[in-house]
Amino acid sequence: MAVNGSAKAVLFDYGGTLDADGIAWKDRFYSLYLAEHVEADRDRYDRAFYAADDALVARRLLGCSLRESLLLLVTGVLEALNIADSKLALRLCDRFLQDSLDKIRSNIETLRELSTRFRLGIVSNFYGNLEQVCLDTGLAPLMSVFIDSARVGFIKPDPRIFQAALTQLQLDPREAIFVGDSLPRDMKGAKGLGMAHIWLVSDHSGPLVPCCPDDPMIKSLTDLREILL
Repeated sequence: MAVNGSAKAVLFDYGGTLDADGIAWKDRFYSLYLAEHVEADRDRYDRAFYAADDALVARRLLGCSLRESLLLLVTGVLEALNIADSKLALRLCDRFLQDSLDKIRSNIETLRELSTRFRLGIVSNFYGNLEQVCLDTGLAPLMSVFIDSARVGFIKPDPRIFQAALTQLQLDPREAIFVGDSLPRDMKGAKGLGMAHIWLVSDHSGPLVPCCPDDPMIKSLTDLREILL
């Protein structure tokens, strides 16, 4: 779906998009666990991560900071792996947090430039504390809307979570562009609503096939300058 040159808003995923160049939390964390010599094969780790993530969604972390959320997630994964090590949990949490903050800081200038032309917003499958996390990371002043799945009751790729953002912005789907790192959640969800979409991809090995033949693909948010500005 071609990017509309007259778009009025750009909406973003949060995890893996604003805080990383196309790498999901689960995959970023796995590298950190391996670096700490945590013994868990990938299937077992994935199950542990999903269980811990689902538990936080059900808990709804209203008011929790980003660091508090990450520590709860890490602790939940370690518990699912039968590892009780609070110092390890803190190291994993703080390393992930620092990496996230570094990437967000490097993206702020691009977002600031985009905000001079577009209204910006975030649509994320999150834990109920998305706005607090954006306050923590310095993203909040640049955003006009925060849509958190735990608050609106829909998760991507359900088109209704995207529509929630458009309703707040009083825009038509054709007047917005979505930027995200997940093909099945972000790209296909935006496509389902008829919204233009830009896929942020990491350095995947093998071919990358977008959901629409003319979808732009970028390797970092700074690439948006060439496409949108």
